[in-house]
Amino acid sequence: MIVFDLKCGSGHVFEAWFGSSSDYDDQRTRGLVSCPMCGNSAVEKAVMAPNVAAKGNRQAEVTPAAVKAAMATLAKAQQQALANSEWVGTAFASRARAMHSGEEDHAPIHGQASIEEAKALVEDGVPVAPLPFPVVPPEACN
Repeated sequence: MIVFDLKCGSGHVFEAWFGSSSDYDDQRTRGLVSCPMCGNSAVEKAVMAPNVAAKGNRQAEVTPAAVKAAMATLAKAQQQALANSEWVGTAFASRARAMHSGEEDHAPIHGQASIEEAKALVEDGVPVAPLPFPVVPPEACN
């Protein structure tokens, strides 16, 4: 995984994780990367300042073992969160809207929605939230 500092057209700076640099380029080109604060999809890599430790403010060295442990923790959290909800794929927006309107019983679901679909759900008061990790079909989980 690669962490990028990103900046949206509105000036918000945020971090995002991608499997590779080409994954970032592909997802940004397809309009799948947007600012978590304002939803702006005009996103580019932010200038990254070097992480320099000041005297008395030394930071622990990040070892490969620590990175591996962190990735294992994220993978476990992803597995647990997704195991407790139903994968609905691209039907996410319609299923969430149906639950909100009472046409369907409430249930925990996860799936995929376009930026426009997600914005429309939020504007209509449908309670949705992005997950802090990639959402993929169950067979593609880490």
